[in-house]
Amino acid sequence: MLDKMFKSVLEQDRSSVVICDLNHVIVYMNPSAKKNYANRGGGELVGKSLLNCHNSDSNEIIRKVVEWFKESTSNNMIYTFHNDKQNKDVYMVALRDDDGNLLGYYEKHEFRNKETADTYDFSKSLV
Repeated sequence: MLDKMFKSVLEQDRSSVVICDLNHVIVYMNPSAKKNYANRGGGELVGKSLLNCHNSDSNEIIRKVVEWFKESTSNNMIYTFHNDKQNKDVYMVALRDDDGNLLGYYEKHEFRNKETADTYDFSKSLV
């Protein structure tokens, strides 16, 4: 039951969630990510290397971040950039098991714009 709840959290998130394993293979994309990356293949990217979606400089940085995650169980999140167009900060986040072993990583988006929906507006869905 809890697995279904966790999956639902990801599925309902308005931010893109792309989860990769330690070989940089995309193992999961939530609906927002599939939509946002539709011009690059959307859901067809699952099972493919994230490194194919980036240039060589970005790939080098991604690899360095993963190595940093491996150095310590305290190394779990790093700020990567601010997107002015969408007014969001972007982070890479380590995914670990209960013993602290690194399983993979994902990119976290934190939007800075104030919500425009009315509070408790039951007439429309935000997702």
